[in-house]
Amino acid sequence: MDKYFDNTSMIKTIFKWKWHIIIITVAAAILGAIFSGPRFITPLYKSEAVLYPGNVSAYSDETFTEQMLQIMQSNEIMDSVVEHFGLLEHYKISKSYPYWKTVLIGEYRDNVRISRTPYDAVLIKVLDKDPQVACDMVKDIIRLYDEKVGTMHKIKRLETVNMFKGQLEEKQHYIDSLKDRMAELSSEYGLLDYEAQSREVSKYYVGRNKKDDDELVSNMEQYGPEMVMLNQLIRYESKAYSEVKVDYEQELRFYNANMTFSNVVSKPFVADKKTYPVRWVVVALCGLAACFISILVVYVMESKKDLVK
Repeated sequence: MDKYFDNTSMIKTIFKWKWHIIIITVAAAILGAIFSGPRFITPLYKSEAVLYPGNVSAYSDETFTEQMLQIMQSNEIMDSVVEHFGLLEHYKISKSYPYWKTVLIGEYRDNVRISRTPYDAVLIKVLDKDPQVACDMVKDIIRLYDEKVGTMHKIKRLETVNMFKGQLEEKQHYIDSLKDRMAELSSEYGLLDYEAQSREVSKYYVGRNKKDDDELVSNMEQYGPEMVMLNQLIRYESKAYSEVKVDYEQELRFYNANMTFSNVVSKPFVADKKTYPVRWVVVALCGLAACFISILVVYVMESKKDLVK
């Protein structure tokens, strides 16, 4: 068991080959520094924004943040960004390649990350070789989201506006028909205000021809209840018309309003320092990997020599 955990031979091997290991490690670190430079790896700059949804309506059981993520990650917004920034040429993808669409989507998904933060906000992160393009892409995604949600809301609002408008037209037509009937009763049968006329009929017609009085009383008896009903219906329908009109005008205001549907907490800005690659990490990993591999190689070599002996 003691021999199993005895590392003396490995330590001796490392000390024996220490200069070789050091030279290989330093050389690997230098190569890592060289090959992680801009000549070999295109530096990428990051721009990001943090935002919350606002002025939105629920479409299902999903949260407003999930709804925002779903819309921002949609193919419609991706296609608009690709077209607006000419990402096919920007990413140097040729349409002659049979799978250019798959490659384009892969590049876009690698460079554009849209995710939810621990505080239920939405984080848009864009990487690009041009810091200005990265910043503009973040802004454009937010703009496209506002336009998309605005269009969806306008479609739904227009349906509601048209519904209320049709309801108002029907009620107005019904109220007009009631008023027309009242005008007919007034002109043909002399009925103006049934309640007032019934109270004042005796005093009002004193001294008039009894035949005329009998005719008016007969008309009041025959058409008076209808006159009362018409008055009540007009009051009721006018009140209902006013209530519907309030709802109609509110929906119309929302339909005509130019609203935004995102509350930006952290605005994107043009980065002045590259994000990728992190050069010191590349150098450190290259050095550590070279050191480990060189130790492993020399140890195997020494072990084979011992076996031969």
